[in-house]
Amino acid sequence: MGIHYKTKEEIELIRHSSLLVGKTLAEVAKLIKPGVNSLELDKIAEEFIRDNGGVPTFLGYNGFPGSLCVSVNDCVVHGIPNAKPLENGDVISVDCGVFKNGFNGDSAYTFQVGEVDRQVQQLLRVTQECLQKAVEACREGNRIGDIGNAVQTHAESHGYGVVRELVGHGLGAELHEKPEVPNYGKAGRGLKLREGLVLAIEPMINLGTKDIDQLNDGWSIVTLDGKPSAHFEHDVAIVDGKPEVLSTFEYIEEALKNK
Repeated sequence: MGIHYKTKEEIELIRHSSLLVGKTLAEVAKLIKPGVNSLELDKIAEEFIRDNGGVPTFLGYNGFPGSLCVSVNDCVVHGIPNAKPLENGDVISVDCGVFKNGFNGDSAYTFQVGEVDRQVQQLLRVTQECLQKAVEACREGNRIGDIGNAVQTHAESHGYGVVRELVGHGLGAELHEKPEVPNYGKAGRGLKLREGLVLAIEPMINLGTKDIDQLNDGWSIVTLDGKPSAHFEHDVAIVDGKPEVLSTFEYIEEALKNK
C-alpha cells in the first residue's frame, strides 16, 4: 500500500472524527483526580464516543482491551485501563481513537493529577512545544525528517530522551497508514510532504533515557529507567501547502479550567 493523499472532503471527515476525540478527552479531563481509576475513564470515553455516533478505534484493535490507552508516569504509551487509583503527583497520558463516517481521528494529551513535581511539569510543557514545532514543519516541500528533527532538537536541548521505537503515522480510513513519522531524524531527509497528506504527529518524550521496555501484558511500553514520560498527539493535514491541525486541545483546556 502506498500513501493515500486525501481530498478536502476526506480531510473534513477526518476533522469531524478528530474533534470528537478532543471532546472525548475533555470528558475524561473532567474526571481526572486522585482516587479515580483508568477503567472508569475508559467507560466514560466509550459511552461518550458511541453516544456521538462514533466507534472507539482502539477497542479490539489487534486485541487491545480498552477504548483508551492510559499510560501513567513511566508508562510511555499503550497502557491498559485498570483499577489502580490515580495518585496525587501522577501524570497520565490518555490516547484516544475514534472511527466515524469512514475515517479515524487519533489524539493524545498528558494530564497532571493533583500537585505534580515542577520538573515533570516542565517535561509536559516541552513535549507540547515539541508537538507545536513538529506541526509547523508539516508543510508542502518539507520532508518527514524535518518533522522529526524539530521534535528531537527541542527535546534534546532540555536533556530529554526521545523514544525511537514508536512513531507517528499517516491517518485516514485506517488508523495507521503510511508514512511513519519518527520523532527524530535529519532535516531535509525522507519523504517529501505533499498536499493532502494527513499525519498523526505524536512526540513521546522521556524525562531520562530514551530507552524503553515492554511489560508482560504485551502492550504497556515503559521507560527503562522508571522516570516519567509525556505524550501529546495532533492530527495534521497539509492544506494549501500549510499545516492545518484537525484535532484540538481546546475542549480539554476548557474542561481543565472549569474544574
